[in-house]
Amino acid sequence: MRAPTASGAIDYEEGHVYELDVQAKDLGPNSIPAHCKVTISVQDANDNPPLINLLSVNSELVEVSENAPPGYVIALVRVSDRDSGANGRVQCKLLGNVPFRLQEYESFSTILVDGRLDREQRDQYNLTIQAKDNGIPSLQATKSFTVKITDENDNHPHFSKPYYQVIVQENNTPGAYLLSVSARDPDLGLNGSVSYQIVPSQVRDMPVFTYVSINPNSGDIYALRSFNHEQTKAFEFKVLAKDGGNPSLQSNATVRVIVLDVNDNTPVITAPPLVNGTAEVYIPRNAGVGYLVTVVKADDYDEGENGRLSYEMVEGDRGFFEIDQVNGEIRTTRAFGENAKTAYELIVVAHDHGKTSLSASALILIYLSPALDAQESIGSVNLSLIFIIALGSIAAILFVTMIFVAVKCKRDNKEIRTYNCRIAEYSYGHQKKSSKKKKISKNDIRLVPRDVEETDKMNVVSCSSLTSSLNYFDYHQQTLPLGCRRSESTFLNVESQNNRNAGSNHIYHHTFTGQSPQQPDLIINGMPLPEVSSPVGVGLHAARRMDVAV
Repeated sequence: MRAPTASGAIDYEEGHVYELDVQAKDLGPNSIPAHCKVTISVQDANDNPPLINLLSVNSELVEVSENAPPGYVIALVRVSDRDSGANGRVQCKLLGNVPFRLQEYESFSTILVDGRLDREQRDQYNLTIQAKDNGIPSLQATKSFTVKITDENDNHPHFSKPYYQVIVQENNTPGAYLLSVSARDPDLGLNGSVSYQIVPSQVRDMPVFTYVSINPNSGDIYALRSFNHEQTKAFEFKVLAKDGGNPSLQSNATVRVIVLDVNDNTPVITAPPLVNGTAEVYIPRNAGVGYLVTVVKADDYDEGENGRLSYEMVEGDRGFFEIDQVNGEIRTTRAFGENAKTAYELIVVAHDHGKTSLSASALILIYLSPALDAQESIGSVNLSLIFIIALGSIAAILFVTMIFVAVKCKRDNKEIRTYNCRIAEYSYGHQKKSSKKKKISKNDIRLVPRDVEETDKMNVVSCSSLTSSLNYFDYHQQTLPLGCRRSESTFLNVESQNNRNAGSNHIYHHTFTGQSPQQPDLIINGMPLPEVSSPVGVGLHAARRMDVAV
């Protein structure tokens, strides 16, 4: 019996079942062959490694934006193994510590973003996929490809420092270079191109563009005018850096310009007052040694040493006078005799302490006057003392005036009399009483003077309360209250009842036989009030308070 043998290489993947027809016959004559069919099953051997295919536009390079979120798919992977069974089952994984991960499905796998991508930190990654089957021994395969991170405009321009400062002397040339600012943007292309501009603002109520300008490409800043320290000691503005991305990103920095003082202001003499550079001063002829003649004052708008002033006498009669270099006081150094001349001249110079000193001069003419008092000068007048003296004088005058007014008012009050005006209802024996009471208003009461020729002998009652508030009054020269003013000789009198006429519209006059002066009549509703026949012993009958309609 003979067993079949392989005559060549057997590959399961080429064919895993073979069928053989076997014929057996003897060697005798007229032999009859016998046939049989032999089926050969080839068992699989793990002889094929896995095969990895990257499904992308470029199998060697994959591009992904740095703004890609986690979970973003960057590529598809298909892995195959020609072996069968366990030998053909493959497992894949992504090698290395990268911000990506591989997710397997039934027939394919995906590569996903698994972290934050930043092109400015790392612009590409080399990824390796490993596929391994479950055969014994196991076979594996790997595939590497490059992932390139594309740029996005995700970075603001960044200044080298947030605060710039430059010091420049005043009187600079317009257009002079001041300083440069610089900002860097790590993005690529237009996203990283930076341009500069000045943020609009005001300097001394003027636009900052009238002071400085900036080169938009280089960041160089130039002065557009000549700066003046006395007007502008320092000023600030902001510079904006802007990239070319869409949308554009920007940032800013502050620039401070300090203007240094230069000794460019000449001192100006302000005291004593000058006329064409000359001042005249008068002093007494008998002025003693150390007498203060005058004080020279000058102003200099510069600062520091450039504005610090000193005074000195350069020409003239310097033998008679001296000047304090700090405060400018000019004093006498000797007494003037009877034979001294009447006028002296001094040329005084005020100069500053700048590197290039500037000065101003004045001619002081000093005249000796015998009419002036030779008391020692005490310098500038104490205005506060004068003000206090004047204020005290005014207060004293006001106090005396108030006392005078108070005394006068007290005297006037002694002459004031008030009438307590009341209406007395008299019973007339020969007159018929009215059955109906009549209400009296203030317009019904009036004072009627006596004869015209005698009006100068009496004082007419002037009483506003007489008609507005009627109270009891006395006919016997008693004081009338309620504020009715009168003189000592003012009285209310009434006509005699015997001389009264019953007519309500008739005006009555009374003739006095005694020494008492004539008095005005009190007329109420056209009727005079009755008069008692005797100054003593006659009272008011049924006196009562009456309402007066106001």
